[in-house]
Amino acid sequence: MFSFDPYSPAVDADPFPYYQRLRDEFPCFWSPEAQMWILSRYSDIVSAGQDWQTYSSASGNLMTELPGRAGATLGSSDPPRHDRLRGLIQHAFMKRNLLALEEPIRAVAQQVFGQLQGVDAFDFKDVSSQFTVKVLMAALGLPMGEDALVPEHEVRENAVLMVQSDARTRAKGPEHIAAYNWMQDYASQVIAMRRAEPRNDLISHFAAAEIDGDKLDEREVLLTTTTLIMAGVESLGGFMMMFAYNLATFGEARQAVVAQPELLPDAIEESLRFNTSAQRFRRRLMKDVTLHGQTLKAGDFVCLAYGSGNRDERQYPNPDLYDIHRKPRGHLGFGGGVHACLGTAIARLAVKIAFEEFHKVVPQYRRVADQLPWMPSSTFRSPLVLMLTTK
Repeated sequence: MFSFDPYSPAVDADPFPYYQRLRDEFPCFWSPEAQMWILSRYSDIVSAGQDWQTYSSASGNLMTELPGRAGATLGSSDPPRHDRLRGLIQHAFMKRNLLALEEPIRAVAQQVFGQLQGVDAFDFKDVSSQFTVKVLMAALGLPMGEDALVPEHEVRENAVLMVQSDARTRAKGPEHIAAYNWMQDYASQVIAMRRAEPRNDLISHFAAAEIDGDKLDEREVLLTTTTLIMAGVESLGGFMMMFAYNLATFGEARQAVVAQPELLPDAIEESLRFNTSAQRFRRRLMKDVTLHGQTLKAGDFVCLAYGSGNRDERQYPNPDLYDIHRKPRGHLGFGGGVHACLGTAIARLAVKIAFEEFHKVVPQYRRVADQLPWMPSSTFRSPLVLMLTTK
């Protein structure tokens, strides 16, 4: 009997051999450890992501869900509620001029990565976390500098804790729930500030978003803001860590993008396919489904293994090769279907600028350690530490 535990830290460290066997032998597999079905093939995952009537997000989309979030946020709701939320949130995103963010993002990148000048060895997470929080705080409109309600590192630490799980119980522990409550309190203070003095930032636009007289209510604004801080900090932070991990591992790819920065966008897309930080999300079945000879029952949970789908040889030839010239259309690094990530444009812009400036200061680097500690999360995958050396 083959056993696959998507909550296991060991699987988080290197899930791809497990995914390979699942795709080959058990494309639709019941995991007794997780008490859910695992979908491992690209086409099945894409189909499930598009069929929200059958594969519902309203019971929560995180593998280990936070209390009170299911059914109440963009990622954990189905149409028509999801469509209403997405329309109002997209309206806020459209009002936030993306081009206007380029200059402040570059200034942050130059300041943060400039600290590495002349440094021989460093933990990439130390600098990338500084960059991530500053960029997200600026884009969202979280108070910074003299106006800051709390130190920047507290926002990041609590956002990261929210997506983690207890490595032993594989569930949310008291520290993760406390971080979620902390973030809601913090978000409510920021929303009140932006309502009193609106600015050209996402939180101000969320609070005022209106289409044909329809607005987000107070709870929707709060949960949207809380989720965006969590998802923004962790998704962008994990995305950057995995991109640095890939470039530090594959020297030829790193040399190519350093020599030709115009290759960075393609390298970013391949990194999202090859080693996405968003590995798995869950759905709940609204009716019985027969798939690969298995009968999945209404009410069962299903894991959409995005990381596995991105390595499916049926979709991508030589999937275990990191090829920055691949141009991997349709990859699942930002999800898919009705729940495709809304912040993709900001994320792509921020990572491109970050690595342009990083490579100006540190053009040559490699990993120090073969084995790395990985974040204890059943949904996201990124190193806790990424020591790099310029020697």
